[in-house]
Amino acid sequence: MAHVLVIGTQWGDEGKGKIVDILAERADIVARFQGGPNAGHTVVVEGQKFVLHMIPSGILRPGKKCVIGNGVVVDPEALIHEIETLRTRGVEVDDNLLISMNAHLIMPYHKILDQEGERRLGSKRIGTTHRGIGPAYADKMAKKGILVGDLLDEHLFAEKLRMNLVEKNFLLENFYHIAPLDFEEVFSHFMNYREVIGKYITDTRSFLHQAIKEGKNILYEGAQGTMLDVDHGTYPFVTSSNSSAGGVFCGLGIPPRCLDLVVGVAKAYTTRVGAGPLPTELDNTLGETMRRRGGEFGSTTGRPRRCGWLDIVVLKHSLWINGVDCLALTKLDVLDGFKEINICVGYRYRGKTFTEMPGELKVLQDGQPVYKTLKGWQESTVGITDYRRLPPRARDYVELIAGMLETRIDMISTGSERKETIFLTEGG
Repeated sequence: MAHVLVIGTQWGDEGKGKIVDILAERADIVARFQGGPNAGHTVVVEGQKFVLHMIPSGILRPGKKCVIGNGVVVDPEALIHEIETLRTRGVEVDDNLLISMNAHLIMPYHKILDQEGERRLGSKRIGTTHRGIGPAYADKMAKKGILVGDLLDEHLFAEKLRMNLVEKNFLLENFYHIAPLDFEEVFSHFMNYREVIGKYITDTRSFLHQAIKEGKNILYEGAQGTMLDVDHGTYPFVTSSNSSAGGVFCGLGIPPRCLDLVVGVAKAYTTRVGAGPLPTELDNTLGETMRRRGGEFGSTTGRPRRCGWLDIVVLKHSLWINGVDCLALTKLDVLDGFKEINICVGYRYRGKTFTEMPGELKVLQDGQPVYKTLKGWQESTVGITDYRRLPPRARDYVELIAGMLETRIDMISTGSERKETIFLTEGG
């Protein structure tokens, strides 16, 4: 297995959790490199549904080391809740979890600023999860962040907290006109958090460097998707970190030469949560049918996801940005009942057709999708594990996608369970 990166190729929610869980069986270490509790990876194991937000999906595989890297922003309250929830369901979380001392903390003022900032934007809001992700990353870049490792030095933590509260409380009181935060209350809460998560905090860069030297198999897990990448997505309707492949190197402190395989995960159709362009969106009964059949509601917020047809332009962009070697195609079964299925092959805008990702957001917002229409298979694919058993038109759909993208599809998910997966070799 060596070093494998799993990356989302759309607007997140592609089903990365299931793919990471499957691949984790052969890994020694599963490492998360960016994002925070705004991500939700859903894994179903023998009928039990687990939703993970910060802990890598490999935690559901006994004996795997799970790393939360320096590129992640950590909400200790949410993390402790996640740990306790897993334990109550029989999942071990002990020396198999490591948290980077260089990851940044999400503080209470980050959440408030996130919520109030969205409120003030009104109809122009981005559609954040209100988890404080953006403000935490903003402080990181402004060199005002508080590190997870700072929790281990209460004097340093107190000094940084006091300094930050001067500025944040001024904003809360004078710009947002809400009550300031109390230093003693925040400090006390975080010292309590330290008592629970302190044992997991370590130098994960050194841990990973040693693991690489020893030839360990490492699975790298991203959150969100490429189209939400702060540099390569539909800015400003994006997340606040690099959710594409480049983020793994800074987010974990590993060299680029380490990667042996990049697995892109793509849903058989397209979804996104929150505001921003979605060229193939179906704001009609077809979209509602996709949403209902696919259970398309946010794992973190419960918000209904916007649904549309598969977008080849988006996938071409993502495959190039990430250097994707192969695809895992998920939720093929959701399309089972459709008489016709469309694939977007371009956007028509002001008399011009774009078949590559345009640089202008306006093309995505106002352009009209150009579709290739196929006949649907209208047969159940649920639970099929042999590619030859797929309906012929379903195979045609898969092979057309692979041909348009000039890549191979190595996995096809036909249900939420681990076992409901087709594994393909090159050439089918």
